[in-house]
Amino acid sequence: MTIKQKLNALRILMKEKKIDAYLVPTDDFHGSEYVGDYFKCRKYITGFTGSAGTAIITQDMAGLWTDGRYFIQAADQLRDTTIELFKSGEPGVPTVHQFLNDKLEEGMCLGFDGRTVSAREAEELQELLQKKHITFSVNDDLIGEIWEDRPVLSEEPAFDLDVKYAGENVASKLARIREEMKEAGTNVHVVSTIDDICWTLNIRGNDIDFFPLVLSYGIITMDSFELYIDERKLDDKLKAKLAKDGVNLHPYNDIYEDVKKFGSDGVAMSDPGERKYA
Repeated sequence: MTIKQKLNALRILMKEKKIDAYLVPTDDFHGSEYVGDYFKCRKYITGFTGSAGTAIITQDMAGLWTDGRYFIQAADQLRDTTIELFKSGEPGVPTVHQFLNDKLEEGMCLGFDGRTVSAREAEELQELLQKKHITFSVNDDLIGEIWEDRPVLSEEPAFDLDVKYAGENVASKLARIREEMKEAGTNVHVVSTIDDICWTLNIRGNDIDFFPLVLSYGIITMDSFELYIDERKLDDKLKAKLAKDGVNLHPYNDIYEDVKKFGSDGVAMSDPGERKYA
């Protein structure tokens, strides 16, 4: 499909779901600096291939925000697409949040894939837009619904990083983390940043360009590490090693339902800048 056809298809979905504006960031589910092909929704819907940018689509316009590194490239790639370029940081150019505050009218709905937006940003948007009683739709990946040939998630294998390179074994790291949890008054720590997970478990992979990391989520309790990952990435030897360190394996996407099960006896600790909104 052409960019215009993709925008039309997206707008049909938005209309069906009563979404007035749809926000498409560059991020993956973990706030990684670089994202795999599966996560390049902003590139798909705009045609802009730069590494940084945010798109907003409404029924009567589409805009792309990017910084000074990409002004020339973006102008060239957006030509003939009907997408307007917003040059971030230039005089008179509204930020994404300012634009949404001006564009959205009373009672409208803002949509985005909540897995790609941090809780902190979502809360900022809620605070900004609450006077207009803007509602949020965060459970639909609308780009995924129209992206017929979307690349699959990385299936690269993970591997163990020997302690002679890591400098500390997993048991020691978890013990130190749990001491910090005690001091913070919590017995559950949710981790969505994959560099933290890979550091803690001494594992590495090839899911992110330029970084030896593995797509995963973690929930650290006082007696286990719940690891959410595509098990096909782990060979039997690595699974056995992780099991010895109290690591239990779960399907990658089960994290979203499992975090809803936390009881009232424990407090989940996470960084709102890292934690996703879904």
